[in-house]
Amino acid sequence: MNDAELAAHLAETAGRILLEVRASGVLTGKALGVAGDHTANQFLVHAIRSARPDDALLSEEMQCDGTRIGQSRVWIIDPVDGTREYGEARADWAVHVALAIDGVASVGAVALPGLGVVLRSDRPAPVPPAPPVLRMVVSRSRPAPEAVMVAERLGAELVPMGSAGAKAMAVVRGQADIYLHSGGQYEWDNAAPAAVAAAHGLHCSRIDGSPLVYNQADVYLPDLLIARPDHAATVLALLRG
Repeated sequence: MNDAELAAHLAETAGRILLEVRASGVLTGKALGVAGDHTANQFLVHAIRSARPDDALLSEEMQCDGTRIGQSRVWIIDPVDGTREYGEARADWAVHVALAIDGVASVGAVALPGLGVVLRSDRPAPVPPAPPVLRMVVSRSRPAPEAVMVAERLGAELVPMGSAGAKAMAVVRGQADIYLHSGGQYEWDNAAPAAVAAAHGLHCSRIDGSPLVYNQADVYLPDLLIARPDHAATVLALLRG
């Protein structure tokens, strides 16, 4: 299978594994999140190394040994994006599988196992039209001050949601219009969501308008904007003040 098919297959399979771990009923809460992260990571790491042995790999749940630096192709994975939501048996968590090529998130799949959905960079669909009142997805617990400011200026409704992948895919699925984050993320938090969102014709960038660049020595990538293209310029202008 090609890279996009592999990413989607792995994300979907990891999601099924995570649902089975949760359905076992043996673990709950934080312990369930830890077990889910470990189990899904083991599967994804072994599967990628078997299917693409010449590619590099970066995972949230694996110590980076530095060998990926300078390589053209690197798989970037987050086995459970939204561990807390997964442990709470909510639906707003995700599995991220992305392939960055020369620093660009070129291929991606985001599984939303709680919804039975996998969004893929190779199967873009039209994003539904925006409603009269814009909707901005924000963190359930700590909405970014910049997002709150932009929402107030645009008269947008704030929609609290869990994981980064769930928030980004809400924009892809037409359930929200803007995802603005400035509270700190890492490459695995947004590589797959950015690849999928860009393939669906959405704007994806840092909040200063600069591009998202992956496979860096420092994997801290603290902010991003995913939005409908007709709203992105307005949001960026508001952020510049």
